[in-house]
Amino acid sequence: MRTPVLTLLGIICLAAAMSWARSARHRYRLLGRIDPETAPDAYTLAWSTFRKEFHSASLYGLLALASFVNAVTEGAWGPLVFSLVAIPALVSTAWARHAVREARIARQSIDIERRAQEALEQEDLAPKAWAGRLAPEDLPEFSGFEVGRVYQAGTGLMAGDFFDVFKASPTRLAAVIGDVVGHGIEASITAFQAKYLLRTFLRQFRDPAQALEELNRQMSSVERSEEFISLVVLVFDTEAETMRYASAGHPATFLWHEREVRPLRSTGPLLMLDPNGSYFSREVPLARDDMAVMYTDGLTEARNGDDQFGEERVGDAVRRNPGISPGVLCKQLLDAANDFSLGAVQDDLAILAIRKL
Repeated sequence: MRTPVLTLLGIICLAAAMSWARSARHRYRLLGRIDPETAPDAYTLAWSTFRKEFHSASLYGLLALASFVNAVTEGAWGPLVFSLVAIPALVSTAWARHAVREARIARQSIDIERRAQEALEQEDLAPKAWAGRLAPEDLPEFSGFEVGRVYQAGTGLMAGDFFDVFKASPTRLAAVIGDVVGHGIEASITAFQAKYLLRTFLRQFRDPAQALEELNRQMSSVERSEEFISLVVLVFDTEAETMRYASAGHPATFLWHEREVRPLRSTGPLLMLDPNGSYFSREVPLARDDMAVMYTDGLTEARNGDDQFGEERVGDAVRRNPGISPGVLCKQLLDAANDFSLGAVQDDLAILAIRKL
């Protein structure tokens, strides 16, 4: 009776040891991805978890070995092998001094989660305040132009889409629309910085490509490895009767000119992707009743199953309604995207349309 029981106990302990060993191996791989210098608390917690699982694997492994040895042998070997279990027990006693620090870190993690929850409970207030700065409901009137806009917040806590229309000089009107790749408070802060830095650079440089290069250098100096910005800049020159544009990896802007719809595509990489990124601009003639339609990818990436709303539908809407008010066109595009998605589009969505009068 003694041998079968010990054999069964050994099999159970061996299975437990293998399970804990697999888990410890995965934890060890995760540990290698955490920098102890930049994230010491996260590293400590990860190391603690690995240590506990490695300890469990060792303990069950020794119990399995002792059970198998006692099942097949008699005499002094059995108690001697069982005494090896004391090794992980002594090690765990030595590790106990780290428990206080680990408990403190765990408590801090709970506090952070609680504060995050409190922030989520205020989500009706914070996003509206930021959206008002990034995508204002009211834009000033500009002589010689008609401007329409629409903005719809996504399901995220904070917005990353932004737009701006302002006088870069007495004869130049600048229009900007952009999207920070990312969500949350950090993405909103990045969008806010980009919007207002670009105002300065577009007043400093006549060429929007130069403004983008300077903005890229400034924004790339901040360590935000998971954030990138796509945006497009249009500069309407009423004196030269031209429009110059530059785009940093942004979806195509559609221009209605000479009874045709023309896509204006990217002229450089995403911002913050490469601090030495190169951008160039293009210039097109500007006539009365010409209209440019800019938008963020929330419009073209609106989904219905595996299908996306796409650029073609945007271009078709401009082609069908060239004489419509820019504000009405923006609203029609938003409604079309929501109808296509069988409900509100999940991502942030901004549309900006400008007509030369």
